[in-house]
Amino acid sequence: MVARLVIAAPASGSGKTTVATGLMAAFASRGLAVSPHKVGPDYIDPGYHALATGRPGRNLDAYMCGTGLIAPLFAHGARGCDLAVIEGVMGLYDGASGAGELASTAQVAKLLRAPVVLVVDASSQSRSVAALVHGFASWDPEVRLGGVILNKVATDRHEALLREALEESGVPVLGVLRRAPAVATPSRHLGLVPVAERRAEALDAVAAQAEQVRSGCDLEGLLALARSAPEVTEAPWEPDAGGVPGGRNPVIAVAGGAAFTFSYAEHAELLRAAGAEVVPFDPLRDEELPEGTSGIVIGGGFPEVYAPELSANSRLRKAVAELARAGAPIAAECAGLLYLARSLDGRPMCGVLDADARMSERLTLGYRDAVAVSDSVLAAAGTRMRGHEFHRTVLEPGAGPQAAWGLTQPERRVEGFVQQGVHASYVHTHWAGAPGAARRLVDQCAGWSGRA
Repeated sequence: MVARLVIAAPASGSGKTTVATGLMAAFASRGLAVSPHKVGPDYIDPGYHALATGRPGRNLDAYMCGTGLIAPLFAHGARGCDLAVIEGVMGLYDGASGAGELASTAQVAKLLRAPVVLVVDASSQSRSVAALVHGFASWDPEVRLGGVILNKVATDRHEALLREALEESGVPVLGVLRRAPAVATPSRHLGLVPVAERRAEALDAVAAQAEQVRSGCDLEGLLALARSAPEVTEAPWEPDAGGVPGGRNPVIAVAGGAAFTFSYAEHAELLRAAGAEVVPFDPLRDEELPEGTSGIVIGGGFPEVYAPELSANSRLRKAVAELARAGAPIAAECAGLLYLARSLDGRPMCGVLDADARMSERLTLGYRDAVAVSDSVLAAAGTRMRGHEFHRTVLEPGAGPQAAWGLTQPERRVEGFVQQGVHASYVHTHWAGAPGAARRLVDQCAGWSGRA
C-alpha cells in the first residue's frame, strides 16, 4: 500500500507548492521513497517536485485523461514508493470551468480515497480561520479533511489565536509556518520560473522549504494520516507495448533544455513502448539533430524568453526546416509551434510555418475540447481529444490552410497547422488520455524512415 496525502488550499497563492515540495523533500531526506504528483495540467511545479524527490513529477488530470485513469496513473507513478504527496490545483473545490467538480483537487482526492491537508494563508485572520476550515471540511462529506497547515503566521500570539479558534472546528493543526523569504520561488508571466532555468537556486529553495516544513510541521502526524488511506485497488497504468512492424525502431528527437521544459513523463514512456528510440536534444545548445532522427517532438516551454539564443542557433533551425520539408513527422505544441514559425518577436525561427508570433498582454488559459480537422501524424480527421492552452503569445495567422484542431469549448474556432508531416498547435495534450496518438506518431516515423 502507498501512503498518500493531498495538499490543498482554499485558493491559489496560499502556499501549496511550498508546503508540498517541502514535505516531499523532508520525507525523502528521512529515507522514504516519495512519489510526487500534481493535480491538473501544470508543468512547472512537477519540476520542483522531481528535485525534491529524485523521481519524475507526474500529473493527475481528470479532464484530459478521464476520471477512470486517475487511480491507474497514480499507481503507475507511485509503484515501489513508501509515500505519495499530491499537490492540488487552485482552490480545493475549483475544477474545469462550467464542469462542476471535474478536474478539481477534491475530485482527485475522492478518486484516490486520499486524506486532504488544507494549507491556509493565515496572514490576515485569526478566529475567522475556524469558519473557513469548517466550511471546507463540511462542503463535501466524501472529501476527508484530515488536518490543516497554517501558513504565513506572524507571531506566537497570532499562532495561539489561530490554534484556539481551530480547536472548535475538530480539524487538527498539523503545522504552523512563519513567513520565510528563503523559501520563495520567483515568478514571471506564466507562473514560477522552471527548475531548468535556475537549478542551483532551486536546489537551495527546496532545501529551505524542507527545513521550514521539518521545523514547523508534525511530520509523524502527517505520515500517520497518509498511512490511514485505504489500499488503491486499481491496477497501475501501463503504456501499450508492441513495437513497430518490421522491427524498425525510429529515432524520435524530443526537445528539452531551458527553453522547452513542458512535458509529461508518460509521453516518452508511450513513445518507447510503441517502439521508438527517444533521444533528447537542446535547441539552445545543440547545432545538429540526433543522428538518424526520423521524427521530432517539440513540447511547451518559454521560447519567448530565449528567442535571441534560439534564433542565433541557425544551424539547428536549418536542420529542423530541412527535415520538415522532407516530410518527416513533427509534433509541436505551444512553444514548439512558436519555434516552427517564421519569426518570434521579430527574430527568425525555423520558418517551417508561414506565420509570425509575438508576445501579448493577454493570457490565454483553459481546457479545450478539440476535434482533429485534418489527418495528421497525431490523429485522424474526426478524432476527439481534450487539451489545455496556456500562453501569452499570439500567432498570426492562427491557423493554416489545413488546421490542426477545431475547438468546441469554450468557443468554436480552428487553430494550428497540418502540412506534410507537421502537426503544430497551441493545444497541449496528454497522450495517456489518447494513447493512440503516440503509437500513430511512432508508426509514421517508422514509415518515413523506411522511405528516407
